[in-house]
Amino acid sequence: MADLGKRNRLAIVREATPGCYLDGGDLGEILLPRRYIPENAAPGAVLDVFIYRDSEDRLVATTEVPLAMVGEFALLRVQGVKPGIGAFLDWGLSKDLLLPRREQVSFPREGGLVVVHVFIDEKSDRIVASERIDRWLDLTPASYTAEQPVNLLIARETPLGYSAIVENAHWGLLYDSELAGPLRIGDRLNGFVRTVRPDGKIDLSLDRSGFARIKPLTAQILEALTAAGGTLPFHDKSTPEEIRTAFGVSKKAFKQALGSLYRDRKIVLDSSSITLPGRQ
Repeated sequence: MADLGKRNRLAIVREATPGCYLDGGDLGEILLPRRYIPENAAPGAVLDVFIYRDSEDRLVATTEVPLAMVGEFALLRVQGVKPGIGAFLDWGLSKDLLLPRREQVSFPREGGLVVVHVFIDEKSDRIVASERIDRWLDLTPASYTAEQPVNLLIARETPLGYSAIVENAHWGLLYDSELAGPLRIGDRLNGFVRTVRPDGKIDLSLDRSGFARIKPLTAQILEALTAAGGTLPFHDKSTPEEIRTAFGVSKKAFKQALGSLYRDRKIVLDSSSITLPGRQ
């Protein structure tokens, strides 16, 4: 059976002038418009498609990949606003996503960005968006454990740091004092649970704590050095953004790992690079 608002693997049933029809199970046959049909696709072939409704409420399929599916959160750009109806958001498909007026918290403006949840409206059976984030999160105490890896979406800036949506399910907090630099709303990051407090609030980190983060990072740096021929253009003045892009960690964690490698005489440091011994 095909799921509305999700990626599905569906078989081609038959070809027709407008495109080909896919087996949607209980949803019946679903049209994949001709412009999306892969070359040499024929009846019986199984395609990876996204299912939504067109402007006439018909189920249609597309091989385009949306920026968010039903049940997910995302930062989306406002394409236009229609008073009394809502805002229309670019979610990566040829048909924009409606953010109904009743689901708005801010006052969306064309060209602006909004963090939203994607869901199926029970009355219309259409896929729509909501800015009412708390309604779609699990507000009961989470069962995460310390150091557990989690996926994060940076959703709000707060006086203490940044509120992040954890695994599409819970609120968590990244503290400014533990970050190497500012983050951007809408960033999707890999992080770690630092602790789940007695009140159920989740403290987060972008790096593992203590030795748990340093040991694998030292191995990662040595592997990168070997792959680069023995030298990497990183040093004490490298920016946090450069280090995060290259190694996925904060500058603080990177410097701790370099210190460990240097003490063990596994690297040579200078003002412009990191080098393996004997490669200078």
